[in-house]
Amino acid sequence: MAIRKRAWTLPDGTAKQAWLVDYRDQAGKRRAKQFARKRDAEEWAITAKAEVQRGVHTPDRTSVTIAKASELWLDTVRKNGREPTTVAAYEQQVRLHIVPACGATKLSQLTAPKVRTILDSWRGSVSRPMATRLLRTLKAIISDAQERGLVAQNVALAVKMPRETREKGKVTPPAKADLRAILKAAAAQTSLKAQTFVELAVFSGMRASELRGLPWRNVDLKAGTVTVDQRADAAGVIGPPKSTAGFRTIPLPPRVIKLLKAWKLACPANDLELVFPSDQGKPLSHRVATINLVGPIQIAARVVTTTIDEEGDPSFEPRYGLHAFRHAAASLWIEQGLNAKRVQVLMGHSSIQVTFDTYGHLFEQQEKDRDDAAAIERALFTGAT
Repeated sequence: MAIRKRAWTLPDGTAKQAWLVDYRDQAGKRRAKQFARKRDAEEWAITAKAEVQRGVHTPDRTSVTIAKASELWLDTVRKNGREPTTVAAYEQQVRLHIVPACGATKLSQLTAPKVRTILDSWRGSVSRPMATRLLRTLKAIISDAQERGLVAQNVALAVKMPRETREKGKVTPPAKADLRAILKAAAAQTSLKAQTFVELAVFSGMRASELRGLPWRNVDLKAGTVTVDQRADAAGVIGPPKSTAGFRTIPLPPRVIKLLKAWKLACPANDLELVFPSDQGKPLSHRVATINLVGPIQIAARVVTTTIDEEGDPSFEPRYGLHAFRHAAASLWIEQGLNAKRVQVLMGHSSIQVTFDTYGHLFEQQEKDRDDAAAIERALFTGAT
């Protein structure tokens, strides 16, 4: 690469000068880039030379902005038949966060440090889960552009969300006393539908969307299992799980099978053959499932959060949302000694890292409990300390 000084005069007589980097890209095509300072030209030339040698250099002139790359990626997402709610979420991420943060930046000008700076700005303005989703979306946008030949490398892949301490981000499942109270109250309810819904949630670990979209054909009363191969999205549209890991078969305890048998006889017929249909025979909304099925049982069980208004009158809200029952199932499986890989499969996690990030502290506590029990045994029967 050659660096030379360029001088010229504008039509109004103003003298101008710049430093020009003259080079050939990995395809052998001659390129040039101009800088105001020699130092900037020299630093850029070193980086560009290394990129050309590795075959990952993208000239600015042939690059597109992140905003344009986002449009192309969203078009691909739509054509791939993703759920309308998923597409809408991606569009919102691009419009509200990605384009304002870096939309005018060309892909060729993007570096891992710049991506990290963008991520840090998101971490300061949105929740950690949202910042994680935004980083994942940005990586997908650049990967799509790479496949289109618009950029030679995805520099965002080198950027990771900084890990929080496990203690700070650990999940706390519902207390066993609360679960016992909820199950006891559910059994006393006149609504067999609500009781079955709650017990299946607690003992299967299914996501709320999976429960709402569950068809009877996926309930094997003889084998004592439930299979997940579809879900109902926020708009009530039935579709497949969001990932291949979501397809799974979960064993159920006899008490849940007994309830499902009774509820199948009482369940209203519906065109979708749903286990928990709405009054109109459609998938239940998340709100209705929470307010009409899960909420009353928790209030009856006195598993509530109490608040006092300005006039001193108390009000009671259910302590747990539907997702808490999913954590309850995971904690029960871990307590029974299931290994992390098995829990990953039953929960439908995309990777075992997700399982460890969410429930690692529960596995550690279970291991500690076993060690403590063994130590007590040694102390009692062998005199060891």
